[in-house]
Amino acid sequence: MEPKDKTTSPLSPAALQILAALATEDLHGYGIIQAVSAQSQGRIRIGPGTLYDNLKRFMEQGWVRDLRPVSDNEKRLYRLTAAGKAALSCEISRLDHLVRQTKRYLQGMKPRRAE
Repeated sequence: MEPKDKTTSPLSPAALQILAALATEDLHGYGIIQAVSAQSQGRIRIGPGTLYDNLKRFMEQGWVRDLRPVSDNEKRLYRLTAAGKAALSCEISRLDHLVRQTKRYLQGMKPRRAE
């Protein structure tokens, strides 16, 4: 079954990190790759294929804008839109709720005996 609203769909870790990287500043492709690695402390490393597939999808959804360079010597920058910020916020809230709900569930469980 297809979700009705793609903004409420769970995002992959790479997609979440790409949106988060763009939340504070406009970045070019390599800058996004570096930001994702830095903010995930090296746990998530994305390659160009993953990056540009996600950016293409985000642009189709209206979450990211492509800022065309003025000249051929400049790098293309990407900017998170208001819709992209809303999608990022929605995903962060979803994950936060999931973590809180899971913690509450586990607190009510009886510990297993050691085997």
